[in-house]
Amino acid sequence: MFKPKYPSPDTYTPATIRPTAAPVEYSEHGPAPVPAKSPSAFGGLLQSSPGTALALAAGGVAGVLALASVAVSLLLAVAVTAVALSISAVVMLFLVRALCPEFKSR
Repeated sequence: MFKPKYPSPDTYTPATIRPTAAPVEYSEHGPAPVPAKSPSAFGGLLQSSPGTALALAAGGVAGVLALASVAVSLLLAVAVTAVALSISAVVMLFLVRALCPEFKSR
């Protein structure tokens, strides 16, 4: 009653796929044809041309400018926070000195 009942294992056997050579057609005239190269991972995605190089350079410059603007905005936020904290510290010092007369003698 308290023993778990496990399901029976699957009887599925995966099919094995073996690559086959592409059929080569031979003709009576001329040399034997050379099989075409298989496309690389990037196939026709990236073709070498001046426009492609220009687009890659523009994309790189845009990426650097985007990262630089984020870094500058973060540094500006830190600077504004530091100025606000220093001003609030000076105001707090004046308030403490105004409310507690012991600090005036020091």
